Amino acid sequence: MKSESMKSIRSLPQPDRVRVDLADRGYDIIIQAGLLDQAGEYLRPLAKSANAVVVTNAVVNRLYGSRLIRSLQAAGFRTSVICLPDGERTKSLRWVSAILDELVRRRYERTTVLLALGGGVVGDLAGFAAAVYLRGIPFVQVPTTLVAQVDSSIGGKTGVNHPLGKNLIGAFYQPQLVLSDPDVLHTLPAREYRAGLAEVIKYGVIADARLFKFLETEMHGILNFDPAAVHHIIQSSSASKATVVSQDEREGDRRRILNFGHTLGHALETVTKYRRYRHGEAVAIGMVVAARLAVQLGLADTRVAARIRDLVHKAGLPDQLPPYPAAALLRAMRQDKKVRDQRIHFVLPGRIGHVSVQPVDEPHIRRILAAQRSGT
Repeated sequence: MKSESMKSIRSLPQPDRVRVDLADRGYDIIIQAGLLDQAGEYLRPLAKSANAVVVTNAVVNRLYGSRLIRSLQAAGFRTSVICLPDGERTKSLRWVSAILDELVRRRYERTTVLLALGGGVVGDLAGFAAAVYLRGIPFVQVPTTLVAQVDSSIGGKTGVNHPLGKNLIGAFYQPQLVLSDPDVLHTLPAREYRAGLAEVIKYGVIADARLFKFLETEMHGILNFDPAAVHHIIQSSSASKATVVSQDEREGDRRRILNFGHTLGHALETVTKYRRYRHGEAVAIGMVVAARLAVQLGLADTRVAARIRDLVHKAGLPDQLPPYPAAALLRAMRQDKKVRDQRIHFVLPGRIGHVSVQPVDEPHIRRILAAQRSGT
């Protein structure tokens, strides 16, 4: 029998709209099954041009490119596609330049709309290109992965990686619209879908204890694509991020809590050259380590850390630190954007639903890394 929480979720109106309130730069996140086929209808009222360019990758283009193009053309748009290679290693200045080359070659004007059809890599690349082409053209996110629907498509962070660190080059540039269709998640590889759940868990820890409890009780349905459960985690996570971004657009203070698990997670991605872990897998390990660090520093009790570790495990995500030298991880953490006054900062939970951002001395970090590797 379904829980009471599931019964109440089934009564949610369709589609859901979540507002990112940024005055004249504000925009809606629209969440609805089958939304991909209606994209043109939602875009038409916002567009000042009939030109639309879809940036995607080969895998997503094969699955969903023709559906998006048909929707745009039915709404009167002249469309073209820029197709990139798949994978995190595409997230570089080389491929931003490739997008810009195509836009220049085709002489697209400032009113042209750029749509990002794909996951976080495509969204970040297309968003950065939109931010710098002709000093800014309209940009729409059409996320096709869970991590993009709940996190990376929202908030205007765009950019690329540098060999020394993740997301070190970029700009804040808000989309005009985010269109999240939960149906497209069915074609995600299981590993990619689970990796996206790390960001959902993050929102439960940093801002929404009810979401965290929902994940604890309904993870089986989520992993099996129960439509109501999946819709709920996308809506709840989107609402949490929209609230934080509306309060702090450019990571002056409050927005830093969105980096829970990312200090170590980004370091893991860097030292493994973006080949071993999906982003969410690295973040999952980072969340478990950050929770243990909070216990070590006296900010949380052991039950908080245990619940986070257990939920990560229940989602099928890694919770153990691999045997990489602490020196290499610390070196990568020192390159992170969150370093201030040459001190590494962590987002640390005090309880489920509440975190703080704290500078942590390197001896504490070394100690927790050693403990996590040994499993103690």
